[in-house]
Amino acid sequence: MTRVLVTGSAGFIGFHLAKLLLADGFRVHGLDGMTDYYDVSLKQRRHRILLKHPNFSKTEAMLEDSEAFNRAADHFAPQLIVHLAAQAGVRHSLENPRAYIDANVVGTFNVMEAARRHQVRHLLMASTSSVYGANDELPFTETEKTDTPLTIYAAAKKATESMGHAYAHVWNLPTTMFRFFTVYGPWGRPDMALYKFVDAVLEGRPIDIYNHGEMYRDFTYVEDLVRAVRLMIEVVPARPASKREIALGDSLSPVAPFRVVNIGNSDKVKLTDFVDAIEACIGQPAIRNYMDMQKGDVPATWADAGLLQRLTGYRPQTDVRKGIARFVAWYRDYYQK
Repeated sequence: MTRVLVTGSAGFIGFHLAKLLLADGFRVHGLDGMTDYYDVSLKQRRHRILLKHPNFSKTEAMLEDSEAFNRAADHFAPQLIVHLAAQAGVRHSLENPRAYIDANVVGTFNVMEAARRHQVRHLLMASTSSVYGANDELPFTETEKTDTPLTIYAAAKKATESMGHAYAHVWNLPTTMFRFFTVYGPWGRPDMALYKFVDAVLEGRPIDIYNHGEMYRDFTYVEDLVRAVRLMIEVVPARPASKREIALGDSLSPVAPFRVVNIGNSDKVKLTDFVDAIEACIGQPAIRNYMDMQKGDVPATWADAGLLQRLTGYRPQTDVRKGIARFVAWYRDYYQK
């Protein structure tokens, strides 16, 4: 039975991925810091669900606590690592930037060291669409430069991509970095737009709509995203013998077993249309508070998911209205509203 270490297992994406891996016959050890960035009881509930499966075990420790992390990793001896844990939230990075260096840079270094030490057959790590920063040619492709991050969150994630490439090159460590695009769905984080909007509409409170609604996002349903990650586990990058071996549009490094892959729905949705869909699903209008663009934000994201499809034969495709309906159903059940 293949052993997979999943960091961030009590988090939104990590929880869904751990469930899928367990269902597919993997043995999973989850590691999560259980920070109070949002309601810890939600994280605890996710872990309790996972612990019902006999092949799941957990450690609660901070990634940047190298002693605790190494103890857990060495005891489990993973064959694969999927690193999802991070300090999330673009806007929070404006208020507490140090948390992003500690968790996302130092923590990722500890993960890479564990992967090197255990000679895992594939290290998969989460990055973000935010690394595209000020790029304005849409849709975003993995081979374009990402030299203009607009927040410390994006800059820290870009740093982990560079660190991952260096480790892949020096230690011949097969590494895949994922750039996630606006993930949403059941068990989502309370700081996410969909969660905040649904909560506010149900409570009759106003919602803040930035850039006066002229915002576009590539909304990716969480179950689609973790299915893509699951499939990519089997697509282990290898160091090419020459640049000629790299297919056109492939982000495979010419000097390392390293690749970057977008995971998105390949469909940009206007923010006001997103709110319209929430209103239709709930059956009541939102009180809309139109505001200027927030510092560090970008007007649009849109993934070119062609590489993912070429590598796996799969691409996310859940319609945003269906995804919203599933989230609202979960939210009403979880909070009894």
